[in-house]
Amino acid sequence: MNRDLTLHDIIVAGIAVAAGLAVALVLRVVLRWLGVRALRTRWQGDDIIVDVLRTLAPGCAVAGGVAAAAGALPLTRQVGHVVDEVLMGAVVLIATFTAARVISGLVRSMAQSRSGVAGSATIFVNITRIAVLALGFLVMLETLGISIAPLLTALGVGGLAIALALKDTLANLFAGVHILVSKTVQPGDYIRLSSGEEGYVRDINWRITVVEQLNNNLVIIPNAKLAGTNMTNFSRPEQKLAVTVQVGVGYESDLERVERITVEVAESVMKDVDGADPDYESAVRFHTFGDSRIGFTVILGVGEFSDKYRIKHEFIKRLHQRYRAEGIRIPAPARTVSLQQAEGTTTETTIPHPRASLDQAS
Repeated sequence: MNRDLTLHDIIVAGIAVAAGLAVALVLRVVLRWLGVRALRTRWQGDDIIVDVLRTLAPGCAVAGGVAAAAGALPLTRQVGHVVDEVLMGAVVLIATFTAARVISGLVRSMAQSRSGVAGSATIFVNITRIAVLALGFLVMLETLGISIAPLLTALGVGGLAIALALKDTLANLFAGVHILVSKTVQPGDYIRLSSGEEGYVRDINWRITVVEQLNNNLVIIPNAKLAGTNMTNFSRPEQKLAVTVQVGVGYESDLERVERITVEVAESVMKDVDGADPDYESAVRFHTFGDSRIGFTVILGVGEFSDKYRIKHEFIKRLHQRYRAEGIRIPAPARTVSLQQAEGTTTETTIPHPRASLDQAS
């Protein structure tokens, strides 16, 4: 256009911009109301649709208002073309950030649903977000008329140098992806490394694995080290597991009666204590004729690894109380010491184990 700018043009452009802002405000209010209603439904698709529109629609409304204002102004063809490209690039940028947020949220939800815990594998979330943002950035450059071929060429040439400089980082990245894809470790699993560290896996990101110990301390393990070490996963192939308690009774005990009483105590613990597996069939297995006792193992079922401490604690208390009430003795080892005196006589003295002294005192 070659005509001069008039007051009428300015007023029309201002009205267009104001209309775009007003529409954006109305859309935000309406979409917020729809978001509250969508949360009450069982279908998750409406939540995703409203989440996308909540960011994208107001931005497009503002861009439309600015485009209408630019059309009302006496701009030259070149300036109008630049304005159109900038507005289109802004819309692409808004759409890119919206897509990155929504898609990464879907990946996070999928990771949480498969692991069944609050924590998530952020390595997939970060990779997804970076991939979407990179693709959107390239589309935006192409929209603005900037050729991306030289950029892709530069990235290809510099990829080797970047790979050499970030060798350790890339090793941790691919190790984390391998761990998650192979499903040897997932967030929420209880693991123990050969070096002694153990705890719940809270997160696996692009460089490290975060393990939370039972005392609430965090152990930070590089993914490459986790993938290359011997490890016990107590949550796979299933979370429930069996724990054993070692017990011993005197040789004078009736073993049939001991087994019956012990199983009764174990079954009461399985039914009453939180964390126990009520469907697990407890068992008693005699295995050793010891120096002062007959040893046997009691096998109990727990829901997960950390529950075993509470189950063993409660079982030992109840079993000790029941044995005392039933008159079943848990003997302690004793030693016989021969003392050679000067006249050639020998005196034998039996020294009880300290635990035996405590049993006698009680």
